[in-house]
Amino acid sequence: MVPGGVALADRPAASHRPRVVPAARGRPRLFLIDGVRLAAALMVVLHHYVGTRRADEPGNPIWGRPVSEIVPTWFRVASYGWIGVEVFFVVSGFVICMSCWGRTPRQFFVSRVIRLYPAYWFAVLFTTGVVALLPGVWERLPVREVLLNLTMLQQGSGVPHVDLVYWTLWSELRFYLLFLVVVATGLTYRRVVVFCCVWGAAAMLAPVAEFPLLVLVANPSGAWFFIAGLALYLMYRFGQDLLLWGILGMAYLMGQLELGERVAYEQVSSWRGAFLIYSVFLLVMVAVALGYADRVRARWLVTAGALTYPLYLVHYVAGTSLIARLRDVLDARLLVAMLVAGFLVLSWAVHRWVERPVGRVVKRGLDAAVVRGRGV
Repeated sequence: MVPGGVALADRPAASHRPRVVPAARGRPRLFLIDGVRLAAALMVVLHHYVGTRRADEPGNPIWGRPVSEIVPTWFRVASYGWIGVEVFFVVSGFVICMSCWGRTPRQFFVSRVIRLYPAYWFAVLFTTGVVALLPGVWERLPVREVLLNLTMLQQGSGVPHVDLVYWTLWSELRFYLLFLVVVATGLTYRRVVVFCCVWGAAAMLAPVAEFPLLVLVANPSGAWFFIAGLALYLMYRFGQDLLLWGILGMAYLMGQLELGERVAYEQVSSWRGAFLIYSVFLLVMVAVALGYADRVRARWLVTAGALTYPLYLVHYVAGTSLIARLRDVLDARLLVAMLVAGFLVLSWAVHRWVERPVGRVVKRGLDAAVVRGRGV
């Protein structure tokens, strides 16, 4: 074995491995990744405010009239903002693989719980309160359904989301559960590659298999974006080789098909534009994987990355409810700018006073439970 818990036999051949990440760089801070995450979140925010089909319908409850008539240029740009979700999935595959290398399943489980739940709990309660105070745009859910939302398992139980953006968390959770199997066996180059290939095959077969359980587990609508992120991280850690380029290429080609499905669902953008934007983003991630982003040392990007998750969780239902109340009082551009700035501040507050302290408490409790379990 070598530092980082990777067997020499599991590494690519030296001829295909021009650069190997040293053990000390097993979990570096890639500042550019934080910037990409915030950019993706802002894309989604603008899309939800001024780029959705719902906001462009006549007499819609958000703007009162088609948003394309109010801010036509913004609408044309923001109509592609939904791609931020696919960007999140690729980044998630990269970051999860990076952060889990050398960790035990327990450490992986605890890290995901404290990362996902504290801000999410706040968002569920905050959004429920906003809908109660500002009715008219969104329907308030019964208390029992709000309580079930706190588990983050509502989609699997057939219960509506408090906020529609939570649908992506269902994809993330399934990815974590699948990847936990690999973490339990010990992460190596070979095992992650095999995982990518097996998952990709399942995602390819699921739509035609007519087997609901396979579709649920394989998650064909999100799998290829997570797989792209995993392949990119292996490139970053071990260097590029033909096999990783092949996995990335397959994920890229299969991903563009899923982009087409999203274009058809959103009905506000074109496949060509979406494919171009996604291609540019993937080139940025390739630059990260090949080490060209290592020189980026802008520390403010750490804060930017920390704002991403809370911003994503709280912006949609609350923001559109505020737009409906203030659209006749403020200029549309000023209103959107103020909302984005306001929710960035709120996101910082959630990170500072909810995620950090609650995460510490939850971590101590889970660690204590594990210690107790060992003695039983």
